[in-house]
Amino acid sequence: MSVAAKLKGLMDRRRLTPRPLSAAIDQVPEVKSVSHALISGMLNGSKPNPTTETILSLGAVLEAPPAYLLPHESYDDLDALIAFEDPATRRVARLLAGLPAAEVENVIADLQRRRDDLGLSPITFAEDTSMQSKPAKRRSVDEAAQYAADALEG
Repeated sequence: MSVAAKLKGLMDRRRLTPRPLSAAIDQVPEVKSVSHALISGMLNGSKPNPTTETILSLGAVLEAPPAYLLPHESYDDLDALIAFEDPATRRVARLLAGLPAAEVENVIADLQRRRDDLGLSPITFAEDTSMQSKPAKRRSVDEAAQYAADALEG
């Protein structure tokens, strides 16, 4: 997903538009301000490479790990990134590293049984497309002119 799609998804979850998001960032004293114009530019793709400070500010207000707003497919799983912020989760990941695949599968099966025993909701691992938005279609000059003419004609 693009940075724009991720940002739009996070903003939709919080029901925020660029101006209120910018105002919310201004209320957090330890983060850098982000203008609504920059947020709009990120959403429409004209500002696809935000600074680290901008990512940190957006993440703080949108309650998302800053890595989620990085433009790489490795960072598309929001739930995993949120879980990975927990030191215990990182400890488990380190313990699993290097185990034979069969042992990892046994641990996963055991964890799923424990979740069931505790009555916790099941975890799904299918890709969540709810936060993905379609990329904006860029019209050619001729297509834009035709679109405008059609809109004027009703």
